[in-house]
Amino acid sequence: MLIRRGTEKDAELLHQIGVKTFDDTFGGTCTKEDMKYVLNEFFCLGQCKKDLSDENDFFFFLEDNNTVKGYMRINSLHESPVNEWLDKKCVELVRLYVLKEYHGTGVANDLMNFAVNFAVDSGFEHMYLSVWEYNFRARGFYEKHGFKNSGIKNDFPLGTTPQTDYWFVRDL
Repeated sequence: MLIRRGTEKDAELLHQIGVKTFDDTFGGTCTKEDMKYVLNEFFCLGQCKKDLSDENDFFFFLEDNNTVKGYMRINSLHESPVNEWLDKKCVELVRLYVLKEYHGTGVANDLMNFAVNFAVDSGFEHMYLSVWEYNFRARGFYEKHGFKNSGIKNDFPLGTTPQTDYWFVRDL
């Protein structure tokens, strides 16, 4: 197993895995038109190239036997949504997605452990993430890894479909 940082050369890979994992996770929670809009807006090849070229945006791919099984995105530029942490050095875990066929195989745990170690080694004090209020599987996973629901809601519409996330936070 290898976890490696993505580069601009991985734009097509990010596009493919991003579209698949996001649609697998949220397909059916919004209209088909809204899903098409989100995928075209945030996972198109041009946006993937732009994201991968940002030195403050860290994409990591987990590969096993030359097969990518999941990926994550860590961004160090966002300000913490939790007011009492505004004076702390925070990092956001923006995405952590695993292809459906690898759910339950430890891929998500490996990515999360890598994310936490990366954040600690980079000198961050807190990590936070946004998770959909009805994604109980993900919420349980994050809680298992030491994240706590701050109770602070984050509006996260998918196109015109309203959805609400919660900010989860963890001391490092």
